[in-house]
Amino acid sequence: MGREVPVDPLFFSVRWRVRSYELDQNGHVNNAVYLNWAEEIATEHAEAAGYGRDWAAARGGGWLIRRSEVTHHRPALYGDEVEVSVRVESVHGVRAVRRTWIRRAGNGELLAEVRTEWVWVRASDGRPARVPPELVAMAAGGEPHV
Repeated sequence: MGREVPVDPLFFSVRWRVRSYELDQNGHVNNAVYLNWAEEIATEHAEAAGYGRDWAAARGGGWLIRRSEVTHHRPALYGDEVEVSVRVESVHGVRAVRRTWIRRAGNGELLAEVRTEWVWVRASDGRPARVPPELVAMAAGGEPHV
């Protein structure tokens, strides 16, 4: 039986279609939806790479978003197929930074960029704690241990 190729622990990309309930009164994707998409791609990436919810729970912690910045370039519209890509930019101390790009899939036009800062917190008390060392090593280019 063939061995499954692991998901890149630092980069991930998916496509989906814009749904009607994601639109604002102007027929554009609502500004808040870009934040939802950035969180969704981060969750999908972590799960696919093997360091999702169960992995975090086994280490007594999890991620919370501390800050998000969205730069809007062009509106996404109903029915557009968008490609949402995320890259882990840094992991150190109690924090990690992910950058997300949202592009129109047909022509690659950049629609929005999201920079999200995450904080690792202990499940027992919700306080910030140092990120597990295997994630720090992975982000620094070391071998992932998931």
